[in-house]
Amino acid sequence: MVVRKVGKYEIGRTIGEGTFAKVKFAQNTETGESVAMKIMDRSTIVKRKMADQIKREISIMKLVRHPYVVRLYEVLASRTKIYIILEYITGGELFDKIVRHGRLTEAEARKYFQQLIDGVDYCHSKGVFHRDLKPENLLLDSQGNLKISDFGLSALPDQGVTLLKTTCGTPNYVAPEVLSHKGYNGAVADVWSCGIILYVLMAGYLPFDELDLPTLYSKIDTADFSCPSYFPLAAKSLIHRILDPNPETRITISEIRNNDWFKKDYDPVQLVDYEHVNLDDVYAAFDDPEEQKDDEQDGARDMSPLTLNAFDLIILSQGLNLATLFDRGKESMKHQTRFITHKPANVVLSSMEVVAQSMGFKTHIRNYKMRVEGLYGNKTSRFSVILEVFKVAPTFLMVDIQNASGDADEYLTFYKTFYGKLDDIIWKPPPEESARNRTTKAKSRRRC
Repeated sequence: MVVRKVGKYEIGRTIGEGTFAKVKFAQNTETGESVAMKIMDRSTIVKRKMADQIKREISIMKLVRHPYVVRLYEVLASRTKIYIILEYITGGELFDKIVRHGRLTEAEARKYFQQLIDGVDYCHSKGVFHRDLKPENLLLDSQGNLKISDFGLSALPDQGVTLLKTTCGTPNYVAPEVLSHKGYNGAVADVWSCGIILYVLMAGYLPFDELDLPTLYSKIDTADFSCPSYFPLAAKSLIHRILDPNPETRITISEIRNNDWFKKDYDPVQLVDYEHVNLDDVYAAFDDPEEQKDDEQDGARDMSPLTLNAFDLIILSQGLNLATLFDRGKESMKHQTRFITHKPANVVLSSMEVVAQSMGFKTHIRNYKMRVEGLYGNKTSRFSVILEVFKVAPTFLMVDIQNASGDADEYLTFYKTFYGKLDDIIWKPPPEESARNRTTKAKSRRRC
């Protein structure tokens, strides 16, 4: 049997498979250590415009080296594949343990919560906010210790940035301020998610769990929940301080560490002085211009948003003034509306999906098109909208929104509310730039 190798790693059986990657068991031939090798097709990453997102996630995982965070060792690359070498975790998801056994004992729940707080606190110390903490993203190693994984939605804000704006995460675990679309502190929002996880560990079910999304968000916004009678009083008190809907008065991680219930049997993790984090392998794997050129020649753009040419823009905007794509009167908004963004397509789709669901609608996404549907207005007539993402320039996308079914006035009301909650992804030219453009165009017309 031929043994396949990548660098110093011998590749074995498949242990996981997702939409964009396969995960193989592998062994380091120099140390004998078992690892998980995530194998991604380079052309697929380019086609899906995922390079920046994956590069950020990998860089964050290399930066955050903690016993309770899944360790990323290195990144390797060939002409066609990218290989991410990860710590091999054998205990499965914490979520699966809850599904199999139901609620955990107080002592077991406290142990996992202590490890979660240790890991999250370390992430925050490095300026990293996870933003999607939930039992499905918490793995267990062979010793039963917790490992935080999946940093795909995490944020590493630029220095000086104190508030995040992108709405993301899993609704049942998301803090109320994240749903308000007014900006939020990533660390404080993560604490809320930790509180939801503690509740789930001890109860075996969610504190906020409604099929109707507006009702769900309303209960989250007011922290309308109750603890089971079997919860110890000290644990109830802590959970209520964590699930405080006011981020200004919510308990902090340092205060959690000083809580008597939390401190019982607490064994603080012993941190190791890790070596300097080097991201050269990440840059080498993703920043190969020759490879990107080859991928594009092989049709790598087929799966990206459709690119609009000049004639498409003339038809859509009634001229080449892009301001008409988002400055539209009521009459033109009755059936079709648009806005411009410079965010990646996957971020745009994710943000629009969360906002639409927060308004009580169901969403269906296929490629770069999303259908929003449900009851609206009088709650008796069906209402549906089609949103499609187009590429109009190398760094700009256009979202085209059409009323598929429903009253035009209801659509206008929907659009104004929907548009108002997407400030973090909508691009608007500075006023002085718009004025300058109009002056330049006027001079150009006079010359003609």
